[in-house]
Amino acid sequence: MLHRMALRVLPSLSLAVTEESVRKRKRTIMLVSGLGAFVVYRMAKHLVPIAEPLILLSLSGLIAMATALLAYRIGRSASWAVIARQDGGRVLAWMIFWIGAVYGVQLSLLVLALLWMVGYNYLHHPDGPAMMAIMVACTSVARDAFEIGHVRRIAAMGKPFPTFPDGAPLRAMIRGFAVQVGPWVAAGLVIGAAAASLDQVVMGQQTVIVPLLAVTLLGGAITLCAYFGGLSGRASWTARFAATSLSELFKYWWWPGLAFSSTYYLVAMGVGLFVLQLPTISPGFSVTIGAFVSGVMALYGYYLGYRRHVEEQQGQKIDDALLRCPFVMGILGKAKHVGTPMPTVPGSKV
Repeated sequence: MLHRMALRVLPSLSLAVTEESVRKRKRTIMLVSGLGAFVVYRMAKHLVPIAEPLILLSLSGLIAMATALLAYRIGRSASWAVIARQDGGRVLAWMIFWIGAVYGVQLSLLVLALLWMVGYNYLHHPDGPAMMAIMVACTSVARDAFEIGHVRRIAAMGKPFPTFPDGAPLRAMIRGFAVQVGPWVAAGLVIGAAAASLDQVVMGQQTVIVPLLAVTLLGGAITLCAYFGGLSGRASWTARFAATSLSELFKYWWWPGLAFSSTYYLVAMGVGLFVLQLPTISPGFSVTIGAFVSGVMALYGYYLGYRRHVEEQQGQKIDDALLRCPFVMGILGKAKHVGTPMPTVPGSKV
């Protein structure tokens, strides 16, 4: 889900995909893809055992793969021949298998885990959760694939972006800044493991909600700090952190920090419950996924800060007011703004 964070955190990408005309097309694509997924589900439920978790996830992944490819082409606004020639097989393979299959399955597991949390267990009542898992995954994949296609279209027109939201810049950063990134990831692993064990330490019993909340809160905190670590380059991150207003810090702590820490934890719970089919989330499993989630979020936080630092070095400084929630983007975009380029994160809404 790193691409989702990049599309909203990095100024150049955020402004490109939240223009009013882009948002209108995106809403239409999401509606059509959701209806299409519903039709496919209604047909598939009579042909395959939808109550089997692996069958459901495979079906969701296949639908998401097709959705990702079609939505990307719409955002790209080019023929398949042009896309194949200009984008290459690597981008298309990444779009199909990562944005489509992997991302789609993650979203389905997220939906199933959320419903399980509120007592609506897919294993006991498969029909409703299965439909929601497929439709939510399909619409979200369509949204992101369209946005990425739009970014590629603008880049092909001669306006390249400092960061393309795939994994290549992340891998390059790890190779070049392993010494700087390593401590943040290590801290995330320790903090996540400790947070996930709080139910046993504090309450003396096994629960689900306490580790989820603890990993969400502390995972969001390490993401925020790691972001400033990457944003500050070789300078002290604490100085820039201290100079940032509490409202701006809260925004980034909330999104993507809290939002994606909880998302990844729920996805990992879904893996345990519906892929591994564990009877319950054991303390050991909870600690493992807590460490994994916070470690990954620390890595992603540093990466987002680092890429924001790269954009600032290239003169990509954008007024904070233009990076707010897309719900008010249209209003703010028509006004004149004066401000300093302090780090902020727009909302995760469509």
